[in-house]
Amino acid sequence: MILSPGRRYAFVHIPKTGGTAMALALEARAMKDDILIGDTPKAQRRRARLATLQAPGRLWKHSRLRDVEGVCDMTGWRIFTLVRNPWDRMVSYYHWLRVQGFAHPAVTLAKDTTFSAFINHPQTVASLTAHPYAAYVTDTDGQIRATDFIRLERASTDLTPVFAHLGFRFVLPQANASQRNRDWRPYYTDADAALIARACAADIARSRYTFDPDPAA
Repeated sequence: MILSPGRRYAFVHIPKTGGTAMALALEARAMKDDILIGDTPKAQRRRARLATLQAPGRLWKHSRLRDVEGVCDMTGWRIFTLVRNPWDRMVSYYHWLRVQGFAHPAVTLAKDTTFSAFINHPQTVASLTAHPYAAYVTDTDGQIRATDFIRLERASTDLTPVFAHLGFRFVLPQANASQRNRDWRPYYTDADAALIARACAADIARSRYTFDPDPAA
């Protein structure tokens, strides 16, 4: 997450959507008073500043908007986040989990099961249902505050209003890529694809995602 009082924007980093690449691009042009919350190089150098913040929630790279309410007056800010095709995201998430070494139920589950078993497990389904993209940019009053849901797949186009607000442009670097086939469709059975469609229905509808994306869209 990045909060920029100087440029009046907030970037909210949803897991496994390309957010590390966005954070790296933004922190390269960070102002001295920008609040960088995460594990990117500049954020780590500024980590001591976080101890001075009075925040209602956990301060980490995947903090939600409600976790930092009151830290800054965000009235009139550009509040944006990256989103990703949910079918692609789950393939990436599964393969990323399988090479992790930290203790977490999702890591254990991914290492012990097939992809199909992983996404059908009640633990995974419950997590998807409870944490739609909009939940990360919703305030304590239940209002979605995001001005932009930037589709990772269409970032060069979707970022246009953000670039206009920032006053500069950038190209997203590649970061934290998982080792798997780029085409996610062969990983799914029809039933598995339908499960993701149900669990992520709101995300899919908002960003007009499909299982078979139109390359020209």
